[in-house]
Amino acid sequence: MRDITWCMGIMLYLSICLLGKSLSGKALVQSRQRRAPADDSKKCSYTFMMPQQRITGPICASATGPEPDKDRVTRMDISDVREVLSKQRREIEMLQLVADVDGNLVNEMKLLRKESRNMNSRVTQLYMQLLHEIIRKRDNSLELAQLENRVLNVTTEMLRLASRYKELELRFAGLASTVNNQSVLIAALEDRCLRGYGRQDLPAVPPLVQVVPENIPVNNNRFTNEIQRDHNNRAFPRGSRMDAPTPDPLGIPPPPQGTLTSDGPFRDCFQVRQAGHSTSGMYLLKAEGSDRLIQAWCEHKLDNGGWTVFQRRKDGSVNFFRNWENYKKGFGNIDGEHWLGLENIYNLAKQGDYKLLVELEDWVGKKVYAEYSSFHLESDSEAFRLRLGTYQGNAGDSLTSHNGKPFTTLDRDKDAFTGNCAHFHKGGWWYNACGQTNLNGVWYSGGVYRSKFQDGIFWAEYGGGFYSLKSVRMMIRPID
Repeated sequence: MRDITWCMGIMLYLSICLLGKSLSGKALVQSRQRRAPADDSKKCSYTFMMPQQRITGPICASATGPEPDKDRVTRMDISDVREVLSKQRREIEMLQLVADVDGNLVNEMKLLRKESRNMNSRVTQLYMQLLHEIIRKRDNSLELAQLENRVLNVTTEMLRLASRYKELELRFAGLASTVNNQSVLIAALEDRCLRGYGRQDLPAVPPLVQVVPENIPVNNNRFTNEIQRDHNNRAFPRGSRMDAPTPDPLGIPPPPQGTLTSDGPFRDCFQVRQAGHSTSGMYLLKAEGSDRLIQAWCEHKLDNGGWTVFQRRKDGSVNFFRNWENYKKGFGNIDGEHWLGLENIYNLAKQGDYKLLVELEDWVGKKVYAEYSSFHLESDSEAFRLRLGTYQGNAGDSLTSHNGKPFTTLDRDKDAFTGNCAHFHKGGWWYNACGQTNLNGVWYSGGVYRSKFQDGIFWAEYGGGFYSLKSVRMMIRPID
């Protein structure tokens, strides 16, 4: 604003100077006109400028000579006017130059003001961003404090749970000891009761499995004494010796339910898989050196497939408390519970080097497995003696103690116990005396069961002797 006022003052000063010089020029002209002689009434009224021509008439001439003209402009006047005009022109040019300079200054001032406004806007924006960042950091600090509080709470809860877990471990150890000693106490009480009635000679009782694993499956279902039933709905009561179950007519098991592929026969399920079949189901097999056709379930969804299933338990629909002939030929439904038959298992396994996979499922849906590097059976003359390789898996090794043992049924006792393990465990198996597993025993619903003898489907290293598994599968495949 100060610059604009200064410029306007300069322009007003120059205008006043120009006006003064113009007035002085006019005064000079008027003074010269006043110095001219007064009008003479005798002079000619008009002065004619005629071109040069021949004089043919009278010429009017004044006797007093030419009279001076008041309005006549001399060369000196013209020179003075020119000088004034030249000065005015120079002054105008100077004013234009000053105006141009002032215009540039004004434009620069405008640009500076615009930049100042932009700078103020940018500073305001940066201030808002800084304020937002401060607020965000404050919120982050609050969240961090909340997270720290949560971590402290979780740590406290973990310590409390750890203390609770130790208490539960102590209680579990006490309960495991009680479970391990329960059967012994019951046997001692029964012994005292029987001796009270005068019975001195008591039958031999097989030793009970004393293993109670740390990872025993937990289920909220009630204890159960439900026993599986056969196809005639006739149950075999526990604790009493029954006659050998009646084999199926002609020794042929009932036809399986489900679909059977028309391809085959194949030597085993591994050859089925190599032939391009990737669907698990029933396939027709024929072992080398045998004329007997075998219907078997091939499992192709587990570990790249090619597994031949020879035993399956899942719902207790088939009675496994059977005689030697049934276990030799096989029984059950191929797509459900079944035993493929010792003779068929022997013929399949002798074709090459096979390995064994045992899949176990508890009542909370957890599946574990035990795999043995080799598997085959001896012939019928050796009572299909079991031969196993080394163990690997996450179920625990409960089958190695049965390695090298012949197969025992209710009507053919081949175990190392003084009595018949098949009678006490209600099934057929490669019993020792009597052993750490009984996968062909009674199917109990719910897991933990009550029984005088350990006759459930148990795997001692997974659940103990009084935990009956929900489902079991035993299968073989050639060694890779």
